[in-house]
This record gives sequence, structure tokens and C-alpha cells, in this order.
Amino acid sequence: MHELTVLMTFTGGLAMALLLGFLAKRLSVSPIVGYLIAGIAVGPFTGGYVADQHVADQFAEIGVILLLFGIGLKFHLDELIAVWRIAIPGALFQSAISTFALAGLLRLVGWDWTSGIVLGISISVASTVVMALVLADRHDLHAPIGHIAIGWTVVEDLLTVTALLLLPMFLGEGASGSPGVAAALGQAALKIVALVVVVVVLGKWVIPWALGQIAAARSRELFTLSVLVIALGIAVGSAKLFGVSMALGAFLAGLAVGRSEFAARAANDALPMRDAFAVLFFVSVGMLCDPRSLLRSPLLVVIVLAVVLLGKPLAAMLVVRVLGRPMSTAVAVGAALSQVGEFSFILGTAAKNLGVINDDGWNALIGASIISIALNPTVYRFARKLSGGAGALTPASDERPPVDPRRCILVGYGPVGRTVRRLLVEYDADVTVIELNLETVRRLRAEGHKALYGDVLRPGTLEEAGIATAGSLILSVEIEDAAELIRQARVANPSVRVLARCAHLREAPKLRNAGAKVVAAEAEVAIALAEVLKSAEDSESLASAKREAMRRRLYEEGPAEG
Repeated sequence: MHELTVLMTFTGGLAMALLLGFLAKRLSVSPIVGYLIAGIAVGPFTGGYVADQHVADQFAEIGVILLLFGIGLKFHLDELIAVWRIAIPGALFQSAISTFALAGLLRLVGWDWTSGIVLGISISVASTVVMALVLADRHDLHAPIGHIAIGWTVVEDLLTVTALLLLPMFLGEGASGSPGVAAALGQAALKIVALVVVVVVLGKWVIPWALGQIAAARSRELFTLSVLVIALGIAVGSAKLFGVSMALGAFLAGLAVGRSEFAARAANDALPMRDAFAVLFFVSVGMLCDPRSLLRSPLLVVIVLAVVLLGKPLAAMLVVRVLGRPMSTAVAVGAALSQVGEFSFILGTAAKNLGVINDDGWNALIGASIISIALNPTVYRFARKLSGGAGALTPASDERPPVDPRRCILVGYGPVGRTVRRLLVEYDADVTVIELNLETVRRLRAEGHKALYGDVLRPGTLEEAGIATAGSLILSVEIEDAAELIRQARVANPSVRVLARCAHLREAPKLRNAGAKVVAAEAEVAIALAEVLKSAEDSESLASAKREAMRRRLYEEGPAEG
């Protein structure tokens, strides 16, 4: 019976998210809104089918781990270190301002300072999951805006871990006072330092060696399994052994793997489930919402929401601007932080169990979180347009980057690929090779050539290779599902010229219909062999015309019968 409950929760949650996410997209609203409403629909507070909250939370936790691991893979450590000067003071200042602003407003409606401050701490932390999806949708995740925003949330996560340690000491039964607090904070700091050291050691020596051994086996399933084990293992170990969140552990694991040559393949080849599980995060959040609670204490919800949507972004904008970043960056970072997420619920649950906040406060936290998450994509989109109109230093996210005709992506580096790359270089082309043979990639990089280790059929590999700005894409090897790959390439870059290789003429129409110029070995060999009929009197131009006529007829009519 339990297995059926798990399957029904997984299937029912995804099905409802698909339906309502699609409707939201058709209404020009972020699909996140649809996912949240799907959670409310399958939650315990509405009629009809009710999913299992505990099961949904477990699936959602996997989604958070995979998503944060993926973010860590794409971040370079030096980029993260570069934003600490903004992230640390920014997170501290914004958290303090939003905490005391909410506590002061709640004091006016009868709350005591302790409860107000605890609820304020809960809403001061933003959801990294929401932020990552919103930033990625606007192509800002790996821009300076994204670096600052993600670094900011890492600091907020550490602040939340500290708050979770301090709450029972100050407010629980048998509170230990300042000596116990100092000891606990010191112990927590040592654990975090130890975690960072362990992850650095794993990332520098152990993980690259292990992934190299598995990659040498040339098994896609084993590589996928190994990266999932690394992501989940470090995340769970971080929580169990070092007392930090699994999300933070997963992010650090991603940073560790991201320093190796396996980063691109790990991101694109081994995390196919992350989007589905990330959707279940929003479904699980929606399941927490009792719509009737919004009617029971509307003033409380409005107060909390005002601080989240106005207080937090204004405080963030102020500190980013004071620290010397342009207004366009300050506005975008503030907008990205105008929501609350997973850590808010963890801290709120702990406070509720200690009796620090009541049911009204908990419901206000849930209601404000769902509304702010639903509004965040729209708020961020508006903020980017506003900052762009005010003279942003970067082009609008919706604009396609310019295509460089010299840039070529070459898939495969076998005998044909090697010859093609040499000829392209002679024509002064800028070639990036995508290859699944690790030793080949290492050799090309050692020789100073651009090479990417990964499976071109996995989503994201072409993007990693720079398809958006490439002038041409050449498939020098026969690829399963090449037609779908060609379609994906032309969606990412409608201007790209695609040249594809196939063995038989019968395969050519499908590739041509997908948008490629096709070279079929069967036809080209036949044309070359037919040169035996060339007359000595034929000029080179006449011989070339004959070859083109034969080529056209073969590709149009297909192989000869019989």
C-alpha cells in the first residue's frame, strides 16, 4: 500500500503540475505559479485527491539537492570568492533590516518582540531554488547578477543554520545561556570549516580520480549513477556529519566536481531528473497552504508580504549600491531576493514547535511565501526591464547574442573529425570539439585546442559548447536521434548552419527536413567511383557539373533499387 501511495503522489503531483504549469504558460504567467497551485489542489486543505505530504517533501528534497548541485557545477570558485565582499555584508544587512522591520510592524498589531524577530529571521532568507530558476530563465544565472545573488543566499543559508542552533538554546526548555551559545557557535564554525576542507580534498583528488575510472568504462549509466551518488552522498553527509543543510552540501559538492574536467558532462549527462524533482519542490510548498488561513488573518499576511516584497529588495538594493555596483545590478539582485523559500519553512517549523510563533504566524509565513514565489518571476522580469531602460550595462536578456561565422562546433573526433578540424583551422575557423572519449579531450586541451567532454545528445551540452553564437555545427559522426539534435541546435540558434553525416541515403531526408545539409557516405562513394566514366575531353567545370547533377539526383531519388 505504501508503494502505491508513493507512486500516486509522484504521478499525481507531476500530472497536476504539468496541467496547471501548461495553463500558466499559455496565460503568459510563469509555470511556477501553476506548480504552486497544483500543490494546493493536491494538498490536504482542498477536496478531491490528496497526495502524501511526507512523500512529496522527500521527492522535493532530492530536487533541491540536484538543482543546487547543478548550480555549483557551473560556478567557478573564483567567481564566488569575488562576490564575498558584497554577499557577506549584503546578506547581514538585508537580514537585519528585514528582521527588525517585520518585528516592529508586528509589534504594532500586538505581537511580542521575540516572536516578531524569529518570524523576521524566517522571512529574511530567500529560496535558492526559486532564484536559480528565475535567473536561468532570464539568462542571468551565470552573469554578475547571478554570482552575487547565489553568493548572497549561501551566506543566508549559513545564517539560518546559526539561527537553528540558537533557537532551542535561547527559547527552549532549559536554555543554556551565553556560555552554551558560544560553545555551540564555535562547534558549528569548526564543522563548517571541516566540511569545506573535506569537500576541497574530495574535489581535488578523490572525485576526479573516481570519475576518471568510471568514464574509462564508457558506460553512460555508470557515469550517471556515480555523479548522483556524489551529489546525494555529500549532501546527506553534510547534514548528518557537519550539521549544515543538504542544499548547502550539494552546492559545495557541485563546486568540487565543477573544478574537474568532468563538469560539463556531469551537468548535462548525469542530472536528467533534476527538473522533474525541482517541480515537486513547488508542489510540496503549495501543499502546505490552507487557503482559508489567508482569510482568517489577512492583515498578518499583508504585513509579512509587504516586508518580503518591499523591505527585503529595498535593503538589498541599498547595500549593493553602497558597495559600488551599478543601479542595474542593485535592482536585479533586490528583485531576485523578493521571495522566501525552503529554509523559511525549516526555521518556521522549529519556532512553531518551540511555541515561539502561533498558528496564525505559521499560516502567514506559508501564505506570504507562496504569493511571493508566484510573483517573483514577474517582479524580476519587470525589474530587469526597468533597470535596462535606466541604462543597464548589459544587453537585455531576451536579445540573442551575435553569431560569429568563424565559430564552429565539431561533434566527434574520429578519423573524419580529425581531418575536418585540420581543414577548418586552415580556413582560420575557431573550432570547439565535442567528444565522449576522455583521453582525446585531454590530448586536445593539452595541445591548446578547445574541446568539451560530454554527450552531445544530453540537454545542455551544445549550450556549454556555445551553440548560441556558433556559425556552424558539423556532425562528423553518425548520431542516434541526429534529427532531434539538429532541431534543438536550430532552436538555440536559428542562424546556425548544420552539416550532418550519415551512412545511407535513406537517412538523408529526415536530417534535411530537420534543417541540415546532409553528406551521405553511400552517395559520395558512388559519385567518386563514377569518376571512372569521366572523359578526357571534359573540362573541370563540366566534370563538376556532372558530379553535382548526380549528387542532386541521388539525394532526391534515394538509393537505386534492386
